[in-house]
Amino acid sequence: MAMTDLAQVLCGMLVLLAPLAAAGLALMNSGLGRSRSAAHAMLAPLCVMAVAALAYCVCGWSWQSFPVRPAHSIAIAGSSWNWIAAEPFFLRGLALDGSPASLAAWLEMFSVGIAALIPLGAGSERWRLGASCASTAILAGWTYPLFAHWVWGGGWLAQLGVLDAGGAGTVQAVGGLTALAVAGILGPRHGKYDPEGIPSALPGHNAVLVLFGCFLTWIGWMGLNGAGSLLFASATTGSIVRVAMNTTISAAAGLLAAAALTRARFGRPDASLCANGWTGGLVASSAGCVWFAPAAAAVIGAVAGVLVTLSVEWLDLRRRVDDPTGAISVHAAGGLWGLLAVALLGPARWPAQLATVAVLLAFVLPMTYALNRLLNRFYPQRVPPDGEPHGLDLYELGAGAYPEFVNRRDDFRPR
Repeated sequence: MAMTDLAQVLCGMLVLLAPLAAAGLALMNSGLGRSRSAAHAMLAPLCVMAVAALAYCVCGWSWQSFPVRPAHSIAIAGSSWNWIAAEPFFLRGLALDGSPASLAAWLEMFSVGIAALIPLGAGSERWRLGASCASTAILAGWTYPLFAHWVWGGGWLAQLGVLDAGGAGTVQAVGGLTALAVAGILGPRHGKYDPEGIPSALPGHNAVLVLFGCFLTWIGWMGLNGAGSLLFASATTGSIVRVAMNTTISAAAGLLAAAALTRARFGRPDASLCANGWTGGLVASSAGCVWFAPAAAAVIGAVAGVLVTLSVEWLDLRRRVDDPTGAISVHAAGGLWGLLAVALLGPARWPAQLATVAVLLAFVLPMTYALNRLLNRFYPQRVPPDGEPHGLDLYELGAGAYPEFVNRRDDFRPR
């Protein structure tokens, strides 16, 4: 796929915005957790981003690659289906010269890190740092690139016609379903549920960090959606205006829908759920940002805001899934909705979009659960019982994030 010099420069500038999405999610994870694990919640994203980048460079790109590059195919019913790339390890054979393939590899280094960062929110306050890095190596070295090849690398889902310009399924749903698997393996935090299964509120410690994170994700998502549209949806440079506007409109509608819903139900807007509605709107916009009309983007964002808010409550109350940041609802539910919305309000065909959702739920989720369960047998992922009450800052890092001026009563409550 040829790109003009202007498109290459614009794509590179958009890729440079992508790390802001990771920074925003990291701040949101930290703010939605308790103060005794705040430093851990910021160090862990740096560590998993580092592991993800290295693992992707070692072997992830080898499995993913880019359309029209070498790949393995299998013949079924007389048709050839592309299932995995055939690139050398360590990025050998890839010219890092600004070509579309090299720009895609650069973007994917950040995208796979963002996908790996999502489960940190669901495992907040109880997931060991080393275990999260080991899990990230599996995600970045195998799970993510395999599915990304199917959608973005010319694989069999791409042959069916799936559309996912910015990664609602490839990045967000893969990360969100991994978060669901991790949360199920780790179990809930101590004190989250009483013996009858009734959840207790364990509020985050800093709403300002959470809301500031929303601003950073906004900028980062325009980079992710814009670069993805240029590389994987054959978008023109002029269409980046549509991408940016649709991304913003969807996020805005998601936030306002969450604010309206929480105000109607609780008498006042809930800051954390509004933040999740905003991010859910960003996630849902990613699949079809380059094709939607602005009115459609507003509808998609509003539905995402309601869906995320209700999903957080359903998982917490009905399924006893302890997800301190709402990562599963925001990224898994929002990403799956975004994929379906491209068929409902965009140009995609239902069979391809439904097949992609089915693969995510019936293949990616069981596979990532099985791999992390196997990892848990050799490297226990949850901190020991005596470590959690003191917080991960003290237990794993040896010092708290706020040693002089933040002491919360529940930090020292007997267990």
